[in-house]
Amino acid sequence: MNTDYRKRLPGTDLDYFDTRAAVEAIEPGAYDKLPYTSRVLAENLVRRCDPATLTASLRQLIDRKRDLDFPWFPARVVCHDILGQTALVDLAGLRDAIADAGGDPSLVNPVVPTQLIVDHSLAVECGGFDPDAFTKNRAIEDRRNEDRFHFIDWTKKAFRNVDVIPPGNGIMHQINLEKMSPVIHADNGVAYPDTCVGTDSHTPHVDALGVIAIGVGGLEAENVMLGRASWIRLPDIVGVELSGRRQPGITATDIVLALTEFLRKEKVVGAYLEFRGEGAASLTLGDRATISNMAPEYGATAAMFFIDTQTIDYLKLTGRTDEQVALVETYAKTAGLWADSLVNAEYERTLHFDLSTVVRNMAGPSNPHKRLPTSDLAARGIAGKWEEVPGQMPDGAVIIAAITSCTNTSNPRNVIAAALLARNANARGLTRKPWVKSSLAPGSKAVELYLEASNLLPELEKLGFGIVAFACTTCNGMSGALDPVIQKEIIDRDLYATAVLSGNRNFDGRIHPYAKQAFLASPPLVVAYAIAGTIRFDIERDVLGHDADGKPVTLKDIWPSDEEIDAIVAQSVKPSQFRQVYDPMFALTVDNGEMAPPLYDWRPQSTYIRRPPYWEGALAGERALQGMRPLAVLGDNITTDHLSPSNAILLDSAAGEYLAKMGLPEEDFNSYATHRGDHLTAQRATFANPTLKNEMVVVDGQVKAGSLARIEPEGKIARMWEAIETYMERKQPLIIIAGADYGQGSSRDWAAKGVRLAGVEAIVAEGFERIHRTNLVGMGVLPLEFKPGTNRTTLGIDGTETFDVIGARKPGAELTLVINRRDGDRVEVPVQCRLDTAEEVSIYEAGGVLQRFAQDFLESAQTA
Repeated sequence: MNTDYRKRLPGTDLDYFDTRAAVEAIEPGAYDKLPYTSRVLAENLVRRCDPATLTASLRQLIDRKRDLDFPWFPARVVCHDILGQTALVDLAGLRDAIADAGGDPSLVNPVVPTQLIVDHSLAVECGGFDPDAFTKNRAIEDRRNEDRFHFIDWTKKAFRNVDVIPPGNGIMHQINLEKMSPVIHADNGVAYPDTCVGTDSHTPHVDALGVIAIGVGGLEAENVMLGRASWIRLPDIVGVELSGRRQPGITATDIVLALTEFLRKEKVVGAYLEFRGEGAASLTLGDRATISNMAPEYGATAAMFFIDTQTIDYLKLTGRTDEQVALVETYAKTAGLWADSLVNAEYERTLHFDLSTVVRNMAGPSNPHKRLPTSDLAARGIAGKWEEVPGQMPDGAVIIAAITSCTNTSNPRNVIAAALLARNANARGLTRKPWVKSSLAPGSKAVELYLEASNLLPELEKLGFGIVAFACTTCNGMSGALDPVIQKEIIDRDLYATAVLSGNRNFDGRIHPYAKQAFLASPPLVVAYAIAGTIRFDIERDVLGHDADGKPVTLKDIWPSDEEIDAIVAQSVKPSQFRQVYDPMFALTVDNGEMAPPLYDWRPQSTYIRRPPYWEGALAGERALQGMRPLAVLGDNITTDHLSPSNAILLDSAAGEYLAKMGLPEEDFNSYATHRGDHLTAQRATFANPTLKNEMVVVDGQVKAGSLARIEPEGKIARMWEAIETYMERKQPLIIIAGADYGQGSSRDWAAKGVRLAGVEAIVAEGFERIHRTNLVGMGVLPLEFKPGTNRTTLGIDGTETFDVIGARKPGAELTLVINRRDGDRVEVPVQCRLDTAEEVSIYEAGGVLQRFAQDFLESAQTA
């Protein structure tokens, strides 16, 4: 720890590190020009980095340079049970590898405090119209996930520095916002800003508090857990000046969907955004959190708001102690993190967005940045008249309507608005259509308390929006089974069925296998669409139903006023509710000192938890980068859902057939996501998305959608898993050729693990999403980028070729991709090596994060 700049924080018995003094010792007056992000990163350097490299590292921030790596030491790691569990499975496997090599496995522990929240395992098998839905869904969750939960319980007792929040308590991001983040830490007599990485791309949710929190893959999280610095270069920091105020009737969801479209067009992929200005100051913390949450949807790494009175009010509202609230305000004002201290901050780029221009919005189909103004649904071809047939579902039937996701359920205004709309609909005699599977899955138990306090929970329940879970459900593809009669009609009629949800993701195939497309909407609009029953409905103009007097009822007749929403939030949302929820929840995480054996007793028949193979077989060998055949040739916008889907496993899938052979009944197949602790199941999910379009698979002149590949050199079209098995038996090295924005979406590490285990050694794309690229490096897969103007189309790649990669692998180096065509022609193409730092080169050359750590651990043990 660098003590040169350690000083007493005024009015406290704590010290802090005077970052302003450290920066201005290098360049007087520079601190006032630094953006918020740079100030927090600078504090981390002053407090944690080697004093010998401090000046050079701070220079990167002061001069806005990006030519040197500098270390970042996040204070915490937060995990949900899917990626968090797989990370801990990896660490358990690492312990086995260390023990096999003669080392002490008990010494392998997270060094950084790690918080695991079990929130991604529950499927909505029982909808919100069942009064016992919560109890039934939890019982099913426990039965299906017994193996997983057994392992998670072991990790809490076997590893130091791991706390577990058990299932049924809420979503990691909402719990992080409402409780886990202190905003300012006070450890060992030192105050410093909270920072964290999370194994979910929506970890920036808590950026709304002024906390740098970014989503990472499980592999990068493992690196941080084990105490290693996250080596970074200064990110692109973009100012977003918000002006104006929202119009009446406009929700935070409407704002974030408009911002998502705007920011995607402004190309902020990978950037750290800092929202500022009068518009930002007018937003509640809940509104800010809705905006920060969707950072991955507009492509940003972080979405920061400054600490101000809204932050302080929110910390009080959510039950933080008076001492903690005072510490946040004192530190922020002393260290220059208070909003007023940032008026002179300078940005290389500033974007401008007027909140008063936002209209009521939805997003879809297929992408979160495809904004749909509700006033324009007919013109966009979404709404339209259809022929009503008695006893049949309509075209565009909404089969799922879900108030879900921390994106919106952490914002009391959005939840109360939905409840008031439900109350008004009930009063006018409107009902949910019988084919709509409706649900309410808040991210916090506090939501139930304030809905009860406002007497609005019964109104939601009457329309079928009873609480089904406190978990990440529909948004994560865990929407559960449909009524068999409804499912049969969808199949028999090949019906265009849809979902409407208040989440952040609507990629094709994600929400439910039988929902052909999905639309994002605010919670009150979700309720409205459950009443409408079809997406072919002009939600602003068409008649939802008739009241007892026969008068037509439209959306404007039941939409609540802002004044009523705000009055009920002020009256019904109280600090005592958050304390009632979180005080006992976090008391359960206190370590009782009981330790489990250091090595896990793997269950050989488990399809959920299996000893990982990353230190043995083909993965322990060299990657020659020679003679690689394409497993797939892909277009733009390939998501991690294409690479490794998370939704329900169907019997006729490769994973489904495997689970059936293992004796698992179909009703308990669960989701792909829950099986990622067992590589034998998870491997079969690689490219298993039915909407995948592998351009190597052409039938009758058209690319055929599905989990398909073409085995070369035979030219045989086969299921993707059959192709992978064939190539594995042949020990054939593979490559993937792709378009722009490869790997966007969730931060799942299995999108990288699956292709590596299949034998993929390199991926050449026009561009990579940040988290997925780091996951590829962490698995020892080489990411390569085409030069502008060059792509699979200009090169005429059809999948019959083999590929070599030539050149020294250095950060950002130009390498040569050699294309060996079937006719003997040889083409050399320059590509950029996307190993961006020396640390990434080291990880890649070792074979991945886990192999690198094992090597370093054993070497240090030998020299100790």
